[in-house]
Amino acid sequence: MKKSIHSLSMFAALALSALVAQAQPAPKLLVVDMAKLYDSHYKTEEQNGKLRADEQKAQEEIEKMNKDGNALVDEYKGLSDQSNNPALTADAKTKSQNEAQRKLEEIQKKKNEISTFAQNTQRSLQQRLQTFRSLMLEEISKIATDVAKRKGSTLLLDKAGPTLIGVSNVIYADPAYDITDEVMKEINKDRPAASAAPAPVATPASADSPKITVPGVSPKK
Repeated sequence: MKKSIHSLSMFAALALSALVAQAQPAPKLLVVDMAKLYDSHYKTEEQNGKLRADEQKAQEEIEKMNKDGNALVDEYKGLSDQSNNPALTADAKTKSQNEAQRKLEEIQKKKNEISTFAQNTQRSLQQRLQTFRSLMLEEISKIATDVAKRKGSTLLLDKAGPTLIGVSNVIYADPAYDITDEVMKEINKDRPAASAAPAPVATPASADSPKITVPGVSPKK
């Protein structure tokens, strides 16, 4: 009797599991291109414009500092030539050499100033870009999820994201399941009428070495 009850219980459990499995809806997969959505977002275009403008201002400032630095180089050369004048007294030569050394130290200080400014500018632009990208991808993901849910999707995949070996997470997807264009319309529905045309991502200011050089000469340590 116990065996019969146990068998009936197992049968009932299996039958219930089968019914639950049958009740589960078939998964509906959709794909989206997050990179395309990010690049095509009007807010991305506006942010890129701001970053390019700030980069240009920084570059102009660097050019101004380079000009000031090169003026110091010219002064140094004059003092150096003066210290080598055989007509000068020993005291006058020593004075010119000391002045030339101080000028050389000013040049090195200016080079360090330019280098620090360029590095700080590059770091600031990169940080702004990274923060903006993070916030935008979060916003776009939410909109893409809402669109996918409206279409009855149970799983949304990003076909732009590379795997560890550098290929897309989605090898193939029927275009009928790609909702990128639909999401793009949704995220750009509030685009201002005078919004700028698409533009490439801004490149942060370069942190190259300053363009001030004094060949064969270095400050005293």
